[in-house]
Amino acid sequence: MTGPSPDGLRAHLVASRIAGDVATPRESNLRNLTKMAAGQDKYAFGLTPRRTWTPDEVLVVMAERCGVHPDPAYAEGPDTIDPDLTVAQLERWRSRLARAAAGRERVLLATGHPTGVLALHLAVASALRAAGCEVLVPALDWTWPWDDGHWGRDRPRHVRAVNGVHLLASGGELLHTHAPEPMVALLGALDDPPDLVVADHGWAGAAVEAGLEVLGLADCNDPALFVAEHEGRPIVTVPLDDNVPPHLYDPLSAYVTDWQTA
Repeated sequence: MTGPSPDGLRAHLVASRIAGDVATPRESNLRNLTKMAAGQDKYAFGLTPRRTWTPDEVLVVMAERCGVHPDPAYAEGPDTIDPDLTVAQLERWRSRLARAAAGRERVLLATGHPTGVLALHLAVASALRAAGCEVLVPALDWTWPWDDGHWGRDRPRHVRAVNGVHLLASGGELLHTHAPEPMVALLGALDDPPDLVVADHGWAGAAVEAGLEVLGLADCNDPALFVAEHEGRPIVTVPLDDNVPPHLYDPLSAYVTDWQTA
């Protein structure tokens, strides 16, 4: 499939609110970056920062790499993702995926957002497989008990692969998660590490922490992956709203899998 032009992609990002004026509120952005700077596990995505970060320093990174409002005094209301930053990082994704396709690399894919960016991951997995890559789906006998009183705690969580994309599941449910534990288990099931990981949230963070090359993506209230890239770790993080209706990611999928123009 031929992808859109950069200008066409930018227009779509703004019209769909994947970037530009996004639905994620400023309050969520500031709250989460404060918790990430404080080292709270839920917001670290399995990453250990290379130094201590203050909330104001994290905000500077988020303004530079995601496009949120830079003023720490702006505490309430809407916030933004810079669509030009999104396009630039998707271009880096496209170049790296083209190289993976040309080299028929071994690629591992995973997502914590089955109601949103799963659609993008599925398209990438399909394109890589068609190009001759090995899309890894290791056998994994692993369960993760519930620890929060969830109604389905009698059915432990596990990892399930959907057309080559790994997700956290429980019974018949695909689950939203930011946790790194599923990726840690998945990497432990591989005899050899993948050449490339395409993932988000804790799946991506755990892969970066393991020293792997990662193509990641994150919303403006999820600073950990942006900070990791800022620290020079091997990840390309696309800033975007990660939970709009799945079909709205189709132009992004077409753009990053257009091997002829990569």
